[in-house]
Amino acid sequence: MDLRELDTMGGFFALRTSGDAPGGGAEGVPLAEVYAGDTGPLTRRVDLVAARHTPPERRVAASIAQLGLAARLWSVALGAAAFHGRLPDLDPARLRWSPEGTTPDDLWLDLADGPRTLPATAEALRAQVQDAHLAPLAEALRRDTPVSRRLLRGNAGSALASAVRQIDAWSRDTGRGDVAERAAALAALLFRHPDLSGTVHGPGMRRNSCCLYYRAPRGGLCGDCVFDRPPGRGGA
Repeated sequence: MDLRELDTMGGFFALRTSGDAPGGGAEGVPLAEVYAGDTGPLTRRVDLVAARHTPPERRVAASIAQLGLAARLWSVALGAAAFHGRLPDLDPARLRWSPEGTTPDDLWLDLADGPRTLPATAEALRAQVQDAHLAPLAEALRRDTPVSRRLLRGNAGSALASAVRQIDAWSRDTGRGDVAERAAALAALLFRHPDLSGTVHGPGMRRNSCCLYYRAPRGGLCGDCVFDRPPGRGGA
């Protein structure tokens, strides 16, 4: 599997490996360490987002940070599954993350013990992304910042829906309708699971919660926001 082929779908789908990552993959921290209790890198990431967006509450920055990482994880996994029919093993011990990095150099996969892939099934996707990453990421983030689990769950569903939409747009441009069909079918199964059920609705996969981005001074509503207009700045 050549992960570099996913670059054509957009930066969120790109996954560097230890050979072509900055510093040869020596930088960054394995996400397993973050989930196990080393929340320093996660705190730095939220600090950076807070400095960039200057929201009135830290939970807004925490939400934006989590949504960005969730989008990266779902895009990499779903993109590979739909394009290659396999997905890379995203073991948190092998997947390194730079909290100061920008897409696509924020993530890279350590292949020191060789590449490993898994079948492109909804069960494998759920285990690789939701179970191995997003669930422990939510708990790690909540150790840094009080933010509701419902909001973070909504972000996870929104990130998956965004990946589906981007793959669909890429497929129309490249004539690869088969890739879009596989992505949509896998996502439909993922959204039926209790982990993500009810996070989005309708053919456009509009989310049923808000990521709070509108509360940042220069923020607004995301394209899939539950709101039709920003609520009063005093409300959440």
